[in-house]
Amino acid sequence: MLTRLPIKAGLVAGGFLLLTACVSTPERAVQKDSGPEQPLDVAHIPDAVPRWEPRTNAGNKSPYTVLGKTYELLPDANGYREQGLASWYGRKFHGRQTSNGEVYDMYGMTAAHKTLPIPSFVRVRNLENGREVIVRVNDRGPFHDGRIIDLTYTAAKKLGFVEQGTASVEVVAIDPVVWARENGHSPASEPQAIASAETAAPAPRESAGYDLPANTFLQAGAFGSEDSAHALREKLLDLTSLPVFITPADTLKSLFRVRIGPISDNFELLNLQQRIRQLNLGIPHIVQE
Repeated sequence: MLTRLPIKAGLVAGGFLLLTACVSTPERAVQKDSGPEQPLDVAHIPDAVPRWEPRTNAGNKSPYTVLGKTYELLPDANGYREQGLASWYGRKFHGRQTSNGEVYDMYGMTAAHKTLPIPSFVRVRNLENGREVIVRVNDRGPFHDGRIIDLTYTAAKKLGFVEQGTASVEVVAIDPVVWARENGHSPASEPQAIASAETAAPAPRESAGYDLPANTFLQAGAFGSEDSAHALREKLLDLTSLPVFITPADTLKSLFRVRIGPISDNFELLNLQQRIRQLNLGIPHIVQE
């Protein structure tokens, strides 16, 4: 598992300024990792629910190089199917940022993959026991020969290979549009109420990820005229219930910045960013300060 580089605060055009590999730097490939201090029950945590998402450049640079090896992303996830070893990453990276800027939660149902677009949804089946889970890819890795996917602690425990560390799996991409048509908006996998002596793991707000650092904002525009900034703010208030505010720039006192946030959900952020562009209200940028 790889460790993330810190994200530099400030303006980032079109997405987060992230190393192509993540949480996925060469350091993560050699660091030892572990799960919670004691085994936890994860049966109540649902699988990720596939849904269509707008895609940005965040986490999707192609090609990229890690540990001297260059990787090219697949143009899309359609038809992807592969067998190989799955591994998992846990406490050492819990709370750090993934390749697309979200906060990694080892109790969620997410994954790291070297070449699938971010985000992608995949079904992972343990070939040794037949167990299956659905996870959302939001990170890069694992950069070990023979390993094809890195899962969270929860996903690995559901698949039954936390103790052994790796397992032979089959990974199959899910088309969110087709999945929604066939399954509606029902959970991908109903949590199972199984009696367990283990303490229940803390359930994330959203098992598929999406949580952003608390200092995440969307900057919709910057103007020399305060009147222009207020005009944009009024239009944005019709698009979101989130706070929309105007602040002078730190370095250019005459520049008025229009920002939305803080935003805690990446799915909400990406949809709002896309909506602003569609209405020709500007080209919003993600800011972390």
